[in-house]
Amino acid sequence: MVAEARFGQGPPPLTLGVEEELVVLDAKTLAQVGEGPALVASLEGVDLPGRAKTELHASVFELNTDPCSTAAEVLESLAVLRRATAEAAGERGLAIAATGSHPFSSPESQPIVQEERYLTMVAHHGSSARRQNVQGLHVHVAVPSADDCWRLLEGLLPWLPVVLALSANSPWFAGELTGMASNRAPVLAELPRTGAPPAFGSYAAWEAWVDRMVRLGIMADYTRIWWDIRPHPSLGTLEIRMPDQPTDVRRSAMFAEVLQKLSNTLLGAGDVREADRADYQYNRWAASRFGPAAELIAPDGERVATAAELGSELLELTGVEGIDPSWCEGEVQARFEEPREAIADLVDRSLA
Repeated sequence: MVAEARFGQGPPPLTLGVEEELVVLDAKTLAQVGEGPALVASLEGVDLPGRAKTELHASVFELNTDPCSTAAEVLESLAVLRRATAEAAGERGLAIAATGSHPFSSPESQPIVQEERYLTMVAHHGSSARRQNVQGLHVHVAVPSADDCWRLLEGLLPWLPVVLALSANSPWFAGELTGMASNRAPVLAELPRTGAPPAFGSYAAWEAWVDRMVRLGIMADYTRIWWDIRPHPSLGTLEIRMPDQPTDVRRSAMFAEVLQKLSNTLLGAGDVREADRADYQYNRWAASRFGPAAELIAPDGERVATAAELGSELLELTGVEGIDPSWCEGEVQARFEEPREAIADLVDRSLA
């Protein structure tokens, strides 16, 4: 068995858990520094609506909310977590920033956290792992059952490139303004088991595949799968890993709300059709390249529209307000001619 499945055993269905990946900076140079583990340790025992965790690179850390019923709770929790971390960082001559990629720090030069999970990952995947100095927003949606989890995965999948386009926030990579709205998406694709999950057809088939991969020694467990969306049975959730990390904490909460309400709509709609993986592969690339201006194949597979137009449809479907689908945060970063100006602006906006 993959893991003890806790679907429907935890908080009420469609409860949210949100994970933000942020970067640690030297407060003067604004370069990334490997102080993430120390920053995380400084928050242990602090009464917070969640927790801080280490990530692969020591210059990155993760903020996890406790389970939240609404997007308003997500926003309140994330704001508290960001402020507490920023205060702890400031006491150490550090700063934090929320972005899909650091504008100028070299990914390969970032130190790796000295934990077995990360050391074995780098030993096996080599430079493709070291290049993963990119940050995303992960949204967990609690679901009632394993079958609901897989049905929801198929229903959400066609919409995820739209979410990527609207959340794109990593135009800079290693000091270069590359022309990609999201550099994070193609960098993630350098790892195995990324992009869209194969069309297994059922949760049971996915579980059997994972069991076989573990038995063959291909991977240690299902958390070594980095798809854009994946079942997380030990938490009883479906984890959506598509968005770039927003700078504005309010956008983090709004993307979580979109995914929660879309999940609710899909679960109430009965059966959903299997998503077209070929369409998805193209849409993922186009969204990462052009952001809201990307021409995407619509979720119904029968027309082409811009990501901005499909974003409007998604926002109308979910009733979420506050996101303008005609632009993404990466466009703000891309206005700066120098990456150091871009990161300075990111620091300011991360706590605004």
